Amino acid sequence: MSREPLRPRSAYRHFTPISTRWHDNDVYGHVNNVVYYSWFDTAVNSWLIEVGLLDIENGNPIGLVVETGCRYAASVEFPQKVEVGLKVARLGSSSVTYHLGIFVEGAQEPAAEGHFTHVYVDRDTRRPTPLPEAWRAVLQGIG
Repeated sequence: MSREPLRPRSAYRHFTPISTRWHDNDVYGHVNNVVYYSWFDTAVNSWLIEVGLLDIENGNPIGLVVETGCRYAASVEFPQKVEVGLKVARLGSSSVTYHLGIFVEGAQEPAAEGHFTHVYVDRDTRRPTPLPEAWRAVLQGIG
């Protein structure tokens, strides 16, 4: 079974720089896979804060992660710096799926790529709620 090629740097619309940390490496000498998921979370949520869509304390609606996934292509290790590419891959009525790429600083090909889906829900009821139109416009901007 052949795999689709990973998306290059040019496929992404926004980048978040992240420094690897000493404790990110595992006993095999490379960044452990669980760290990639924290980078995805950091990239998505820092962008949402930056563009005014995430108010951690009072925002409504709120995004709950319902699915993530990652494909690995090359090792990353401390003390490398990475850049997490982000783009909106799918915009539903109450959900957003992001594509993310992990690039060693300056690289054109990803070390890994993933996806991350938020379903937006009412803060109090935790029931899905449609995305506000103003949010849709911002999210479409990195689609």
